[in-house]
Amino acid sequence: MIKTETAPSAVAFRPTEHVEFVLLVIPDVNGSLRGKALRPDAFEAAVRHGTVMTDLLLALDPVDTPIADYERFGIRTGAADLVVHPDTSTLRDLRWRPGWRICLGTPSWPDGSRCQIATREVLRGALDQVRDAGYEAMAAIEYELRLRDEQDRLVTTGISYSAGEVAALDGFVSALRPALEDLGVELTAVHTEAAPGLLELNLAARPALEAADNAAYTKFAVKELARSMGMRASFLAKTASGEEGSSGHVHFSGWRDGSNAFTSDATLRSAIAGVLEHLPGASLLLNPTINSYKRLVPGYFAPTNVSWGVENRSCAVRAIRSERAELCRFECRRPGADANPYLAMAAIAAAAADGLRRQASPPEPVVGDAYARDDLTPLPASLESALMAFDADDVLRRALGETFSDYYAISRRWELKAFQDTVTDWERSRYERSV
Repeated sequence: MIKTETAPSAVAFRPTEHVEFVLLVIPDVNGSLRGKALRPDAFEAAVRHGTVMTDLLLALDPVDTPIADYERFGIRTGAADLVVHPDTSTLRDLRWRPGWRICLGTPSWPDGSRCQIATREVLRGALDQVRDAGYEAMAAIEYELRLRDEQDRLVTTGISYSAGEVAALDGFVSALRPALEDLGVELTAVHTEAAPGLLELNLAARPALEAADNAAYTKFAVKELARSMGMRASFLAKTASGEEGSSGHVHFSGWRDGSNAFTSDATLRSAIAGVLEHLPGASLLLNPTINSYKRLVPGYFAPTNVSWGVENRSCAVRAIRSERAELCRFECRRPGADANPYLAMAAIAAAAADGLRRQASPPEPVVGDAYARDDLTPLPASLESALMAFDADDVLRRALGETFSDYYAISRRWELKAFQDTVTDWERSRYERSV
């Protein structure tokens, strides 16, 4: 399902003869890429000296409202500058915008200090912990998304792995593959899923930071390419009740001296044990929105309890063994497609590193339907309960950084307040005539 390699593969991207603009971007707290388009001379200057962007980019909610609860940056301090330096190893072409390129940036504070709340930097810190435990992390994220055509119709009927329906998507898929290739992303497979309009994209495994970059570029490319074709793509975790939602499963392995250490059952189990122990608190990063928890219901291959099993898709963590050493890994099935890929990866990496460091042991693997087990610890079923679990997990908070953890928790409390202040059509329809 996931192609794994021992080293990053440099996917060649098409050179641009005439560059008009370079999009210099950073991922915000929600995983959206934000930044500005620089002319080539300005981009070259940014490579040498950095360029300024407002720190408000780190303090915006999903609808672009400033989060007013931050006291040291953002709207309450006048939206001062960040200094952003391009990471030129991520410079790529945008095939659907001839003459445009894109590049991820690394933000720092004006005094030159590291911006420890920037989500890509949080992942770097988590991967350092995996490294300190003696391993290099390889990973891949697989995404499910909903796609609508030019008439706003869902593009499939909801038959999973339908050969006929995926072939009918040739126009979009054939445009997506080279677009991702130009972004340095290897798309290994596409198939339909069991809900109308639902597609799954499989990406090749890469070193974990590169895998998160690939995931961020993939979400950006899918939405932008669809828009350019008059279509619409969504990574919302749950679009309709009674249907499968959109997941963002993370495949993860630890490597040492060029070999996959997860071929050792003990090593794989220790990593899984760490993930299971911290999964309740990590849910705040893996399932970051109010809508996330509507996906996490029994019967739709979305995990609801602390569980693992060998090749068991009803569990939160699926152990995957293979005669091919490079394919041995675990799959964390808790994340939704709405998760920030850097934070989802960071939470899983930090949890796995804790398990590896302690040589922890997981409980016995689940055999059969994990949903039917009433002896397994339930995972948070709401954003509010996930926030409580995160606040209680001191080990995970320290692993991600206390400064970041406070920053992130504030952003999720802001989401809860926004929802509490909203009166929905459901409430009006259900209660208006009866109370």
